[in-house]
Amino acid sequence: MADFDVIIIGAGPGGYVCAIRAAQLGLKVAVVEGRETLGGTCLNVGCIPSKALLNATHQLHEVHENFEKMGLMGAHPTVDWAKMLSYKDDVISGNTKGIEFLFKKNKVTWLKGWGTIPAAGQVKVGDEVHTAKHIVIATGSEPASLPGVTVDEKTIVTSTGALTLASVPKSMVVIGAGVIGLEMGSVYARLGAEVTVVEYLDAITPGMDAEVAKAFQKILTKQGIKFVLGAAVQGAEVGEAGAKVSYKLRKDDSAHEIAADVVLVATGRKPYTAGLGLEALGVEMLPRGQIKTDDHFATNVKGLYAIGDAITGPMLAHKAEDEGMALAEIMAGKHGHVNYGVIPGVVYTTPEVASVGATEEQLKDQGRAYKVGKFSFMGNARAKAVFQAEGFVKILADKETDRILGAHIIGPAAGDLIHEVCVAMEFGASAQDLALTCHAHPTYSEAVREAALACGDGAIHA
Repeated sequence: MADFDVIIIGAGPGGYVCAIRAAQLGLKVAVVEGRETLGGTCLNVGCIPSKALLNATHQLHEVHENFEKMGLMGAHPTVDWAKMLSYKDDVISGNTKGIEFLFKKNKVTWLKGWGTIPAAGQVKVGDEVHTAKHIVIATGSEPASLPGVTVDEKTIVTSTGALTLASVPKSMVVIGAGVIGLEMGSVYARLGAEVTVVEYLDAITPGMDAEVAKAFQKILTKQGIKFVLGAAVQGAEVGEAGAKVSYKLRKDDSAHEIAADVVLVATGRKPYTAGLGLEALGVEMLPRGQIKTDDHFATNVKGLYAIGDAITGPMLAHKAEDEGMALAEIMAGKHGHVNYGVIPGVVYTTPEVASVGATEEQLKDQGRAYKVGKFSFMGNARAKAVFQAEGFVKILADKETDRILGAHIIGPAAGDLIHEVCVAMEFGASAQDLALTCHAHPTYSEAVREAALACGDGAIHA
């Protein structure tokens, strides 16, 4: 008999959620994790610590920009960077210990160490070989490298190093205008750093609805972040006083340099599958380094599965979680399903940006007849009361059936507001369904209802 029903390699959001769900369904489960703490990149050096710093620096921004407007007078606080990092570490610790508790509660075994797969049905951790009917690869991803740029995690850093800088830099160059670059750039801009974002493409946040991306860039520029778009980075050199980034503008091939105390490389991530022994096993891979799987997350090796950042699709923690739950159901003999058409994406700057479903550009490419309902947060009483009236809600619906095809929000609590649209889309709802649903007043969510009304006869407060 096998030692376990399921062995999962990796304790990030995909792996630990898969483990807990499989255990709830009666399977004997083990998770292999080499870190000292559970939670993977997301909890240790990604989603959670970055949100802690985003929260701290947002509070600082509110003190400087808005407190006096509300009659809150007095000396402004100074930044104790070491204490802010300690707060961030406490947030990490609380979350990772929470997963340890859940493992014990659900009788999930933690096999501490780095795992390899010497043969089908076997996982080696240290000197021990464990057997399982099902093996799941949930090893996540790592920062993608850039030619001519050598990361030392001190002067030239990835998102990992950006979370533990020795001090707040006076200047920072961010290479890449994606989610990670803009979130961390926003943190340091609020702390007083001069932040310049260098992006290869001609717009920020690739894949985002173009109208939203344009508005987002304008808002971030007002907040003091500078942008150099259409720029191909040639390299970065570390000197005595920081680093120099060299780039060429794609429009005219002209060469430029920019100096900064710290350079953050935020050019995306790539699957982390090295050292597992996949090549020797004959596991089929895709050209960009992902593991090839079928609709049930199975590889071409019997009993071997993969989920999360290691396979195709958006590299999002919640996408990995959904896949982990679905795979647990499948391994337990049930039906597991992920609706990839309703996976939201969020940028946790201020304002937040959130989206689900199709963009206008995608609908145009598909030749789809659609209508647009928009509502500005300037017409939302709650947003105006808390100085967060920048941005808007945009709902895209089928022109004939009124079925919601996508939604894009830039504004306060966008990452939470998007989910009522997700639920609506999951049930195949129309924009009118949202418009006819009573929303409490005064709330930010009224802006979603108004955008839905704008898909019909028109918003009330526009």
